[in-house]
Amino acid sequence: MNVTSKRLGEFLDEDLSALYINYKILDGKILLFNRENAGKAESESALRVNVTGTVKSSAGESLPGVSVRIKGSTGGSSTDASGRFVLNVPDLNATLVFTYIGFTTQEVPLNGRTNISVVLLESTSNLEEVIVIGYQTVRKRDVTGANVTVSTVNAARVTGNSVAESIQGLSPGVTVRNGGAPGQNSTIEIRGVASFTTTAPLYVIDGMIADANSTINSNDVESIQVLKDASAAAIYGSRAANGVIIITTKKGKEGPAKINLSARYGVQQIPKRWDVMNAREYADLKSQAFINSNMPVPANISTGFDPSIDTDWQDETIQTGGVQDYNLSASGGTKNSNYLISGSYFDNKGVVRGYDFKRGSLRINTEAQKGRLKIGENLLLSHTLSKYPVGINAFYDMPQLLPIIPVQSSAYITDDNPWGYGIGTDAATTYAINPVALNSLRKGKDTYSKAVGNAYLDFKLTNWLNYRFNTGLEVSFDAINEVRKPGAWAYKQPAATESYVQETRRRFLSTLFEHTLNFEKTFSKHSLNGVVGFSEQTVKVEDVGARRLGLSQYEGNYLTTIRSAGGAQTNSGEISNWYKTRGILGRVNYSYDDKYLFTFSNRYDMDSRFAEDYRNAYFPSVGLGWRISKEDFFKVNWISDLKLRASYGKLGIVTIGSYQYLSYLNQGPVAIFGPGQTPNNGATQARLSNADLTWEDRISKNIGLDATLLNGSVTATLDIYNTYSKNALLYIDLPRYLGNLQGNPPVNAASIRNKGVEAAITYRNNKSDFKWDVSGNFTTIKNVVESVGNQSAQKNYIQANNARTQVGRSVGEWFLIQADGLFQNQAEINNYKNSQGQIIQPNAKPGDVRYKDLNDDGKIDDEDRAFDGSPWPTLQTGFQFNASYKRFNLNLQLVGIFGYKVFNDVRRVLDSYENTNFRSDINPWTPDNTNTSDPRIGTDVNDVGLSINRLTRTNRWLENASYLRVRNLELGYNIPSRLLKQVSVGNARIYLSGQNLLTLTKYKGLDPDVVGNGIQERGQDNGNWPASRIISFGFQCDF
Repeated sequence: MNVTSKRLGEFLDEDLSALYINYKILDGKILLFNRENAGKAESESALRVNVTGTVKSSAGESLPGVSVRIKGSTGGSSTDASGRFVLNVPDLNATLVFTYIGFTTQEVPLNGRTNISVVLLESTSNLEEVIVIGYQTVRKRDVTGANVTVSTVNAARVTGNSVAESIQGLSPGVTVRNGGAPGQNSTIEIRGVASFTTTAPLYVIDGMIADANSTINSNDVESIQVLKDASAAAIYGSRAANGVIIITTKKGKEGPAKINLSARYGVQQIPKRWDVMNAREYADLKSQAFINSNMPVPANISTGFDPSIDTDWQDETIQTGGVQDYNLSASGGTKNSNYLISGSYFDNKGVVRGYDFKRGSLRINTEAQKGRLKIGENLLLSHTLSKYPVGINAFYDMPQLLPIIPVQSSAYITDDNPWGYGIGTDAATTYAINPVALNSLRKGKDTYSKAVGNAYLDFKLTNWLNYRFNTGLEVSFDAINEVRKPGAWAYKQPAATESYVQETRRRFLSTLFEHTLNFEKTFSKHSLNGVVGFSEQTVKVEDVGARRLGLSQYEGNYLTTIRSAGGAQTNSGEISNWYKTRGILGRVNYSYDDKYLFTFSNRYDMDSRFAEDYRNAYFPSVGLGWRISKEDFFKVNWISDLKLRASYGKLGIVTIGSYQYLSYLNQGPVAIFGPGQTPNNGATQARLSNADLTWEDRISKNIGLDATLLNGSVTATLDIYNTYSKNALLYIDLPRYLGNLQGNPPVNAASIRNKGVEAAITYRNNKSDFKWDVSGNFTTIKNVVESVGNQSAQKNYIQANNARTQVGRSVGEWFLIQADGLFQNQAEINNYKNSQGQIIQPNAKPGDVRYKDLNDDGKIDDEDRAFDGSPWPTLQTGFQFNASYKRFNLNLQLVGIFGYKVFNDVRRVLDSYENTNFRSDINPWTPDNTNTSDPRIGTDVNDVGLSINRLTRTNRWLENASYLRVRNLELGYNIPSRLLKQVSVGNARIYLSGQNLLTLTKYKGLDPDVVGNGIQERGQDNGNWPASRIISFGFQCDF
C-alpha cells in the first residue's frame, strides 16, 4: 500500500481495519497481524461503543499525536491537532492507555464513561527522550555528562522578567539570585563561584550564542537544558567554564493551524517593610539621646516639634505594582514544513514609584523540508522600554529618613532647592536621599531594540551523515536618556542648581557562522554518533555619549533632548570594542550493547582578545557510562534502569575586554623647554598592560548515578563533583605612579576549588483520577581558595571592605571585629584588660559594646578582625508538587537556601543612632534596662564610647540569612469542552497564583536573597531590592 497525506493514527484505524488487520504498539514499534475470525469480529462490532475525549498537558495545552489504545487489546487511535480522539471500545469497562514522547504513560479506566479528559504529566524518566546537548541531540539514556532538563511547565508558572529568574529551585547545582527591579536580570551561578570576575553561564538560544536577558519571552521556550560538567559542556570550550544553558524555543507541529492565547494580570507588593518609628516616637527617643549626653534638646524636637509632620517615607516611595503578560501565537504544519508565529506584551509597573518596564516581542520560527534538504530559521524581534529614577537606592534611603521632615514644604525653598523638597536642616540632619525628590528631578529612560536569531540548512548526505550550516545574527540598539532638573534631593548637596541632559547610544552586532557534520551509525551491538565542525563569532560594540548643561523649557515643560539644552557641552566620548572567536569542535559518542558508553568531546579555540602568543587553547573531555541494569547479573525487578557515569575534562572562560594586553597613552601634558622656550606635546601612560593574559581554566571531575525505579514511577540522579579553577583573573593593586590611572591590569593569578553533592528525585502517581507528582533536589557546595597569586605568606589574601578572600577559605568570607556583649558597669570596663594589664576600652561607659581584643595589643582596631562565616550557602534545595483531580490542578514550588550569612548594612545605619530614624523595636541600654543587646544612646560627638559603638566592620550587623520560601502556589481549572464548543474554543484553563507568598527566615532585613557587592563581597545588603509578592490571575486557551 502507498498512503500519503494521512496521519498515522488514521491509517492504522481506518485503512488497516478495512483489510482485517489489527495492530499493536509495543516499545515504540507497531506490530501488524491478521485478524482472526473476521465474521465474528463484525458481529461483535455492533456491540462496541465510541469513546471521545481530549488530552492535555498539566499546563492545559492540547497534545496532538498522543497514542490511545485499549489495554490488553490491539485497538488504537491517536489525538488530532486539538488533542481530541475517538476510539471504538468493546465495552465501557475498558481501560485506555495514553502514550506520548516526553510524557509519562497513563492508564485511565472508563468506568462507564463515553467522554473523558486526560492530563499527561511531563516525564523525566523516559529513556528514549531526546535532549539537546550542543550541536546534536541524543537519547537521554546515552548521556555520560551532568545534564539537567528543567521543567518548562513549572518555569512558566513564575512571573518574571527573564528565563533565568523562572528556573530558581528547579535544578540542582543552579543558584538563581533575583534582581528584583523591573527589567533587571537575575544572577546565576552553576556549581558555585569559580571566578572573581563573573559567574554568568553561556547561553545558547536555538543554536545562537546570545544573552537570555529580559528581552526573551519565557512563554516562547520549549525546553531548557543545563550543562554542568566537562563531558556535557566541553563542546563549547573557552566559554563553558561557568556552565551552559541551552534554550530551545517552540516550533509548529504537524496538523491544522492552532492559535494559542494566554493572559495574566497580577498585583505586586513588597512582602515586608522596615518597622521604623513615627514622628512622635522618634522625637521622644531623640530627646532621650540628648538628655543622656547632658545636652539641651533642640527646639525642633522639643518645643518646636510639629505634630502635623509625620512622614512615612516608605508610603511615599512604595506603591502597589502591577504585572501584565499577554501572549498570542499561531502554529501548524504539514509533513514537510511547520511554522510558529508568536507575539507578546509584558508590562511591569514597579513597587517603587518611578520604575516601569515594558516589553513587546515577535517571534517567527519556520522550517521546511524537501527530500534530503531542510531549511529553517528562528527569529526574535524585541523592544523594551525602562523608566527609572537615576541614582536612587530606595530601600537604603527610605528607612533612614527622619519622619519629622516633610516630603515637600515652602519652608525648604532656597535657590538650591527651588521645589522645596524636604532634605533636612542643621537641626534635623539627614544624609539620606529624598526618593520623592530624586524621582522628580533625575529621571532615566532606556529604549532597547533587538533582533536575534539564526538560519540553518541541513542536507542529508547519506542515511548516516548530515551536513548543517548555521548562521546567527544579533543586532541591538540601545538609547539611554538621563534628564537632571535643577533642584536638590539631599542635605547640603553640591551644584544643586545644575541641570543637564545626557544621552548615550550603544550599537551591538554579533554574527555567527558554523559548519558541522553529524554522523550516526549502528552495526551489530555497536552504536556510534557524533559531530565535528567549525564555528566563528564576531562581536562589535560601539558606544557614543554626551552631556550638555542647561535644560530648556517650552510652555512650562522641560525639553529632554540633548539638542534642546542651551548650556555648554561638558563631556562627550566614543568607545568601540571588537573581537572574534574561532573554534574547531568535535564529539564522539559510542555505546556497546546499550550497556557501555563512551563520550569524547573537544574544542580548539582562538580568541582575538588575547595577545598573539596566547590566543589558542585546547579544551578536551572524556565521559564514561555503565548501564548496570542491562547486565545479566543485575536482576532487580523494582529497578528499571541504573546507570553509573563519570567524566573528566577542561573548560575555559574569557572575562576580559579587547586590547587589555596593550598599554594606553593619553596625550595632553605640554612642556615648555629649550632655548626657544618651545611648547612640546607630551603623553602619559594611563593603563598598564599584561601581554601574558590568557583564559581562565576549569578542570572538572564528576561521578554520577541515574536511576529509574518502580516501572518509571521514580527517577533519581546523584552527582559528586569537584572543579578546580586555575588562572583566575585578579586585579592586583599597584601604585598609580606606575601608570595605571585607568585601573589595575588583570593577572591570571588565582585558583579556586568547588566541590559538593547534587541530587534530585521525582515520584509520579498517575493510576487514578487523582494524579500527582512530587520532586525535590538539593545541592551542597564547598568553596575553597587555593591561590591568590604570588603573594607572600604574610599576605595570602585579598581584602574587601567587610570580607576577605584568603587561601584555605571560601571566596569573600566575612572578616570582622568581634562584638562580645555590652559593658554593664564601670567595674567590667576597668577589669577588661589584655595580658599586659592594659585596659582595652578605657573610654567606654556602661552600656557600650565590648569588643574582643584578638591580637592582645590593648586596643580595638582592624587588627582584631576575624573570620565569621561565609556569604555562600552550604545547602540549596528545591521542591515541587503537582496534582490534578478531574479538571482541577495544583502546583506548589518551594526554595530553601541554608548555611550562609548576610551583612545587614541597612540595619547598621539605622542602629548607629546618628542622623537616621530608629527601628521601632530598638531597645537602648539604660541603668534600668540592662537586659538588651542594643547599646546606650547619646549625641555627644566627643563621647568616644558612642563612636566605637558605631564601628562599621563588626559582626554586630552580621545575620543568619538561611530561608525557606514558598516560591509559587497555583490553582487551575480546565473549563469543560461542552462549554467551549459554543465559542469555537478547543481548550481553556483559568488559574490563580501567588508568588513569594511566605518566607521563613531569621534575617531582619527585607529579603535574605541578597546579591551584594560583586563576587568578593557577595552577601552585603546595601538596600538590595527584595523579591516581590505577586498575586495573579490568568487564562489560557487555544482555537
